[in-house]
Amino acid sequence: GGRRGRVNTDPAAAHVSIGLGNLERAVLDALWDAESPQLVRDVLATLSDADRPLAYTTVQTVLEKLVRKGWARRQRSGRGFAYIASTSREQTAARLLHSLLRSADEVDAALLHFVGLSSDREQEVLRQALTDDDHT
Repeated sequence: GGRRGRVNTDPAAAHVSIGLGNLERAVLDALWDAESPQLVRDVLATLSDADRPLAYTTVQTVLEKLVRKGWARRQRSGRGFAYIASTSREQTAARLLHSLLRSADEVDAALLHFVGLSSDREQEVLRQALTDDDHT
């Protein structure tokens, strides 16, 4: 599980922020959680349940949309394709944070608010990253 240390606890805010619908986000989450490239049937098995029965073609269409949008890549697997997320959750979170900060009128104030909302551990990680010579 790569979920340890995840900061975002509001999935609704996350899918809006990255411009994906609920099903697209669920499929992307399935790709992120997978240990290897996923066939359509793998993603279908992960997401389908009694409350949300999904059709194979629906999942296939969503995977192809994610490829077109740049969120996923596909590779040949037998007569079909296997899919993998293009970036990790962490890389995606970093890009979103960067994009949101750049959209603020007062970037300095936004950064200060962000640090103020951060936990002691998150602040320590930031402090370490800013003083780490290998970071640049």
